[in-house]
Amino acid sequence: MRKAGLVLAAALLIGATRGDDPLTRPITGPDAARWLEPDAPLRVFPGLGYVGPKRVKQAVIDTGKGLVLIDAGLPEGLSVLRAHLAELGYRIDQVKWLLVTEPHYDHAGAIAAVVRESGAQVYASASAAAVLRNGLSGDEDPQRASLIAYAPVKTVRIVKDGQRLRFGNVTITARAMPGHTPGSMGWSWQTCTPNSGCAKVFFAASLNSLTAGTYRYRDHPNLVAGFRRSIAMLRNEPCDVLLSNHAEHSGADLRAAARRAGAAPDPMRAPSACKAMADKYAALLDAQLAREDAASK
Repeated sequence: MRKAGLVLAAALLIGATRGDDPLTRPITGPDAARWLEPDAPLRVFPGLGYVGPKRVKQAVIDTGKGLVLIDAGLPEGLSVLRAHLAELGYRIDQVKWLLVTEPHYDHAGAIAAVVRESGAQVYASASAAAVLRNGLSGDEDPQRASLIAYAPVKTVRIVKDGQRLRFGNVTITARAMPGHTPGSMGWSWQTCTPNSGCAKVFFAASLNSLTAGTYRYRDHPNLVAGFRRSIAMLRNEPCDVLLSNHAEHSGADLRAAARRAGAAPDPMRAPSACKAMADKYAALLDAQLAREDAASK
């Protein structure tokens, strides 16, 4: 891991001497077009926006005393984030707090750039914080062999499962969701408006059991046990609105499309969405473990 960090630091230094910006330099190469497929920002409620490209979303929460941003996306998506915030009436320098679901490049690659522009304080689990400070996961991550390094995040506040964080007039609760990565974290809060009443919102971390290289979940029973706890927690979570970085994982993409099409009642309110996502990824985890068992015979 020290070698990977040194390589990234050298690359950033070389980039700086060539006049480009090491914090916003594209990192996904030929996959950039897929990652940056356009989408429109959605105002879910007056104080809640769902922004970013189609495949890499962020939530923005207006606390009355600054913005909370959940995830930051890719460095090459920073211009999209700025534009979407502007469409909702905000600026990136109004982001005061940045919450991280997981330390993979598609969730965290632009954090250093957002922090530079806004001075935002970053919050993550202890495991995720260690990765953010390095810019790349270690071998404990199921996808380590396929991950891309990004600009490290120097200062991260560590949050524990169940910890309640007060930002302006909004209280957000951290919910541990290990499995996809050891340090994944979901975030829950309540939003209330005079016209639509109150809604419990959950921004879920990824729950897909992807692996790369030689990683096998069967070799990591503690992570599998944590994965199952994450799924059980989400299944029982009271949520009226479910969002996620990859909108298709939670079905938020379909609900957003229905909202834009004028469907009624409001399709963004889906009390069964948390259970549906949990059941979907429980089945996929079982299938992944079954494949590993079959391969070892």
